[in-house]
Amino acid sequence: MVCQKCEKKLSTLACPDKWKTGSSSGPPPRDTKGSNKSLGKKKASARYNPYAIGCKVCKCPIHTGQGMYCHACAYKKGVCAICGVQVLDTSFYKQSSV
Repeated sequence: MVCQKCEKKLSTLACPDKWKTGSSSGPPPRDTKGSNKSLGKKKASARYNPYAIGCKVCKCPIHTGQGMYCHACAYKKGVCAICGVQVLDTSFYKQSSV
């Protein structure tokens, strides 16, 4: 669950359009012939971050990269997953903790 204010943050696209000749989205792809490919690679350990942000309730990792609650805990509590604002009244809901 996400509130209307935080929904705008999620609606942006990472890559809105492909690069075409004459497009303003970025430079053309570079030719990497003759270069040392091992120097330009990112290491796999850079992707793993043990201190990454986790859910406040169950401590599971949050996949969106922003927020306080995972989707399951946000729905159970009736709060926004990103900012934590109360979105839904869950007082009369019968929800299991499984």
